[in-house]
Amino acid sequence: MERKDLTAGPVFSTMCLFALPMILGNLLQQCYNIVDTWVVGRYIGPGALAAVGSAFALMTFLTSVLLGLCMGSGVVFSICFGSQDEERLERGICSAFLLAFAIAAALTAGSLLLVDPVIRWMNIPLEIVDITRDYLLLVFWGIPAIALYNFFASYLKALGNSVVPLVFLGVATVVNIVLDIVLVAVYPLGTAGAAAATITAQYLSGLGIGIYTFVKDPGLRRTFRHFRIQKSSLEEITSYSLLTCMQQSVMNLGILMVQGLVNSFGTAVMAAFAAGVKIDAFAYMPVQEYGNAFSTFIAQNMGAKRADRVTQGVCCGVITVVGYCILISMVLWFLAKPLIVIFIDPGETAIVGEGIRYLHTVGPFYCGIGCLFLLYGLYRAIGKPAISVVLTVISLGTRVALSYTLSSVPEIGVAGIWWSIPIGWALADLVGFLCYRRNKEKLIGGTGV
Repeated sequence: MERKDLTAGPVFSTMCLFALPMILGNLLQQCYNIVDTWVVGRYIGPGALAAVGSAFALMTFLTSVLLGLCMGSGVVFSICFGSQDEERLERGICSAFLLAFAIAAALTAGSLLLVDPVIRWMNIPLEIVDITRDYLLLVFWGIPAIALYNFFASYLKALGNSVVPLVFLGVATVVNIVLDIVLVAVYPLGTAGAAAATITAQYLSGLGIGIYTFVKDPGLRRTFRHFRIQKSSLEEITSYSLLTCMQQSVMNLGILMVQGLVNSFGTAVMAAFAAGVKIDAFAYMPVQEYGNAFSTFIAQNMGAKRADRVTQGVCCGVITVVGYCILISMVLWFLAKPLIVIFIDPGETAIVGEGIRYLHTVGPFYCGIGCLFLLYGLYRAIGKPAISVVLTVISLGTRVALSYTLSSVPEIGVAGIWWSIPIGWALADLVGFLCYRRNKEKLIGGTGV
């Protein structure tokens, strides 16, 4: 199976070529999210769109622990690969696998048992409680599949193989879109049909990438054949993953709290927010995947003790992300209305207007979230995830505090929620860049890994 060494070759092209399949995979996933939102909004109605949008925020929060674990484990795998330490890599794989599936089992059981209290906590309007519950009770069963896909995808990406995860994600996305149309538009199964399409695709991608990797990678087969857990390896995976898990959880808890506040403004605002967030995700999520690729690049070079390439990688990353974000912000400004009416019937003028206001408020400031993704990836890769947690607390803490404060002012209302987002990004970016500039030699040149 192909492995790619990111410690050699031109920095810019090496990073971009490695990131490209990850970005394409993310765009495919966002295409699914957009089709899912379009099908639900057009064929079921604004209530269902609001329900699925809230459920998406909740699932993102619940699975953030798994994603954080896989991201942290991927850093360890990348460092081991960069330093050519196969034994340490094998120990890390076993420990990460055990932790991932223990957490997945606990999350699935807990979510199913606590679904009603969670719905009440999220301020779901009474008229859509039933369809929200139906949707959640199905999608919770997809949590183990999410763990499976992300574990093997993190392993492959850490070894420089970003193509195989793209292939399985692409197949799953196509299957998901087809099943969405069949189970919602053709056979009107409602939100339950959308949930069934989602978990079917999740298991297809999770099981598929797992089986492929076992068949193609003799080293992985050997690792699992002699599966063993060592305390030192568990501690290493935990040290890299715990704060990354915390960072992901804090980030998504903040988003979930904002979702709860949005829900309190009623179904119309919920529907506008659901549509706006999907467009948001399609617009700036490519830079999130670029940030993950950037993190793998930095981690491999830290393992190989190539501090010069780390510094070059930071410069290339900033230039690439800022250029992309400026371009996509301009596109979104001029195409806000045509994009919103993809999901919302043009006759729903109040929802369309609120969606446009959201995009015109948040869209011009995508450089803020793009640079923040780079900072998360950098500090995760150099073994300083605590800084990422601090930046997340600043970003989301500011966002939550301002959202609740400003939205309570009658003259501002829901617009205060929208403005709190770019303000939070800007404050976190400022702290992150200042920390990097003042401690560059200590963080990169003096980090022993």
